Amino acid sequence: MTQITDTLDATGLLCPLPVLKARKRLKSLPVGAVLQVLADDPAAVVDMPHFCNEAGHELMSHTDSGPNQIYMIRKGA
Repeated sequence: MTQITDTLDATGLLCPLPVLKARKRLKSLPVGAVLQVLADDPAAVVDMPHFCNEAGHELMSHTDSGPNQIYMIRKGA
């Protein structure tokens, strides 16, 4: 099981806020840290993978949990 370093609750926020808040939180974490992001914005399904790809982070998983999405992001170098 993956060790979660930090959790960001971005539920209730609309694009682009979940990605912007994830970027800000990841900046304060060490390389290799795992950020769990909770979101309910339908656009996050497209935005979060794109952000990870562009920023060099690994999108480890994306699951749906009821009305929410859960993203597991490992911080890249």
